[in-house]
Amino acid sequence: MEKNLIILHSKPWPSLLIPSHSATHLEWQGSTRVLASSNSVSTINLSHPKFIDTQLNQLCVNGQLCEAVAILDSLAQQGSKVRPMTFINLLQACIDRDCIWVGRELHARVGLVRKLDPFVETKLVSMYAKCGLLEEARKVFDEMRERNLFTWSAMIGACSRDLKWGEVVELFYDMMRNGVLPDDFLLPKILKACGKCRDFEAGRLIHSMVIRRGRCSSLRVINSILAVYAKCGEMSYAEKLFRRMDERSYVSWNVIITGYCQKGEIEQARKYFDAMQEEGIEPGLVTWNILIASYSQLGHCEIAIDLMRKMESFRITPDVYTWTSLISGFTQKGRINDALDLLREMFIVGVEPNSITIASAVSACASVKSLSMGSELHSIAVKTGLVDDMLIGNSLIDMYAKGGNLEAAQRIFYVMLKRDVYSWNSIIGGYCQAGFCGKAHELFLKMQESDSPPNVVTWNVMITGFMQNGAEDEALDLFQRIEKDGNIKPNVASWNSLISGFLQSGQKEKALQIFRRMQFSNMAPNLVTVLTILPACANLVAAKKVKEIHCCAIRRNLVSELYVSNTFIDNYAKSGNIMYSRKVFDGLSPKDIISWNSLLSGYVLHGCSESALDLFDQMKKDDRLHPNRVTLASIISAYSHAGMVDEGKHAFSNMSEDFKIRLDLEHYSAMVYLLGRSGKLAEALKFILNMPVEPNFSVWTAFLTACRIHKNFGMAIIAGERLLELDPENIITQHLLSQAYTLCGKSREAPKMTKLEKEKFLVGQSWIEMNNMVHTFVVGDQSKPYLDKLHAWLKRVGVDVKAHISDHGLCIEEEEKEDIGSVHSEKLAIAFALIGSHHAPQILRIVKNLRMCKDCHDTAKYISLAYGCEIYLSDSNCLHHFKDGHCSCNDYW
Repeated sequence: MEKNLIILHSKPWPSLLIPSHSATHLEWQGSTRVLASSNSVSTINLSHPKFIDTQLNQLCVNGQLCEAVAILDSLAQQGSKVRPMTFINLLQACIDRDCIWVGRELHARVGLVRKLDPFVETKLVSMYAKCGLLEEARKVFDEMRERNLFTWSAMIGACSRDLKWGEVVELFYDMMRNGVLPDDFLLPKILKACGKCRDFEAGRLIHSMVIRRGRCSSLRVINSILAVYAKCGEMSYAEKLFRRMDERSYVSWNVIITGYCQKGEIEQARKYFDAMQEEGIEPGLVTWNILIASYSQLGHCEIAIDLMRKMESFRITPDVYTWTSLISGFTQKGRINDALDLLREMFIVGVEPNSITIASAVSACASVKSLSMGSELHSIAVKTGLVDDMLIGNSLIDMYAKGGNLEAAQRIFYVMLKRDVYSWNSIIGGYCQAGFCGKAHELFLKMQESDSPPNVVTWNVMITGFMQNGAEDEALDLFQRIEKDGNIKPNVASWNSLISGFLQSGQKEKALQIFRRMQFSNMAPNLVTVLTILPACANLVAAKKVKEIHCCAIRRNLVSELYVSNTFIDNYAKSGNIMYSRKVFDGLSPKDIISWNSLLSGYVLHGCSESALDLFDQMKKDDRLHPNRVTLASIISAYSHAGMVDEGKHAFSNMSEDFKIRLDLEHYSAMVYLLGRSGKLAEALKFILNMPVEPNFSVWTAFLTACRIHKNFGMAIIAGERLLELDPENIITQHLLSQAYTLCGKSREAPKMTKLEKEKFLVGQSWIEMNNMVHTFVVGDQSKPYLDKLHAWLKRVGVDVKAHISDHGLCIEEEEKEDIGSVHSEKLAIAFALIGSHHAPQILRIVKNLRMCKDCHDTAKYISLAYGCEIYLSDSNCLHHFKDGHCSCNDYW
């Protein structure tokens, strides 16, 4: 735009500022205007209308639009007019030079046109639209008394250029109501809008209109209708139209192939791709790219690569889009090294990357935290002049932040010419991940004052960052301020951030409280919520909660994903509902190896060895399934529970060879458990000493359990000492070892424990769920008013237990022995459940932090028989199911 401004004085219009293109001074002398410019001075006679039009048209050609406005003002003073075509030429000149200021001046003088017709007003609409002022164009359009096809075309074209697809469709309906029918040039624009809006009905209406008007011969129109059906996913309609087409162009084939690709029906797309060649139409680069991109997006990267090689065999050279599709596909699949190899190959063959290529490759580097390769890509972006691209800048910030180089991330952030919300979110997320929540919060406050205020993702990033760094109060405060300060409604990810954070910090009850609040707030849980909260419910006192979440998942249709149903199989088992696990399992079709393993390990957990082995026999009948390391560990444990030592040994030896399973410490531990349970302690010790790998804590713990149950305290000392070598600070091991030494008549100087350490590890706690509330009982707790009543009841029961059970041999226990004021917590929980309500519950569910002692185990067996109830009790080592005087562990735990 020129810097010089001229003040034009005329009537009846007020004074206006008009940018001058060449004149520096205007002097009025009657009907003659003297133009003083740097080059020449000319005198124009305004008396002849034809001469006036000629002069105005010449000014349009020369771009001297301000002079043209001045002439119009002079004509106004004389009461003269200009022809419509001359005025249209002036408006076109404004369009050509993007001179909206002069265009507005012309609009203000539209009354000088001799006869104002729709063509002049249409050109006004075009002028405003093409100069980027769609609202003003629409205002002129709405005020027009008469609109012809060209007027509607101008307005629809304007909305199309501004990507206002919904408005295009609305204009089409208005146009039809006004009795104006679109022609073959306008229809493709309207149909494109229908496709963008996924407006299937509008597309069908246009199709029927084209048929009625006999315009099916226009291949461009028919292809556009075909594209609407394809983009709307209505492939049955698209296929019918495609088959009826008298003539099919290269575009027609691309549309039908693209439609099936977008719907995920890649094999159908491939059939049309082959049929295209059979009809003698060789696929071009675009067609190959459609298919390659689709296979890449669906994760079929090898097929996509093969297609590119085949394309090259047809002498079609892959372009940047081809390579970018492949790189992006491999990156999304997690095959980062393959993606980077493709990028190197792309450079070798001389294809220059675009911003999407580099951004995809940088994202791949971010996934594997490869700063060296990411830095190379950064250099390439600089050399190719793409470094200022916002997409690349955002990817680089993310890559450097995830790689721990926050200084580099910050440098890129601050030198970016333009930042969007993703730029801010990437740098804030980087600081949060690195634990610098203070710096992240500082940027968060700056972002609120920027052109890109925080969105819900930003708030969620901050909440997650505070939760991960132990600042739960700050996270909760942010969560409560989202709606008030950010004018944003928390989404399901906001709630998930809190739930996940509390679970990671071990605060299961708080996580469940947040989950309840989420439900009360009418926020529907999603797949992530379900999978996040379920681990908090994998215990006996949360059995009802597992059912509740399962019902919620069914209502939300979340159980259609196999891994969700597999998680419910596992959770039902851990919460004491193995029958529900079986019901979920039986309802699955198909089942994968995880489904079978989840139920198998559930049966083992419940001591149902026969059911576990039957399930394994069923599993072996399915040729598609191959047992893995988890299967083997569960089967050895099942044989152990069943007392089938030889079968367990056989499984250990043969399954690893038959199914190529790599043996690890989990399997060796199961074998020690198998031998130890059957009392073969010497063989178990020999097995441990001959292991090809160093025994770990679980192996020696399995052996110590066997020694404790079979009362071989000498071998228990061996196991205890090995355990202390692995974990010298383990107080429970020290306590057990000290007892073993004492029972063997040996002395051992045990390390002194502080009172706090003893309380932390050796004080038993139990939790029981009653009437939708979880009650906690702690050894030695005297705060509850009803404890005397519980103690009295337990004392009476204790007498009956001693009369009922004769074996009271010496043993070593994790928990300190009971005394007068120190009754073990699980007994208090059982007593509370049985005498605290009018109707004694049929099933009790209790969780304990330590291993049950023998006395408590005997008491629970007796109560299950005497009171006709079932007791599920999960201690630190085993899930016990007491029923009719027996326990599912068969007294081995």
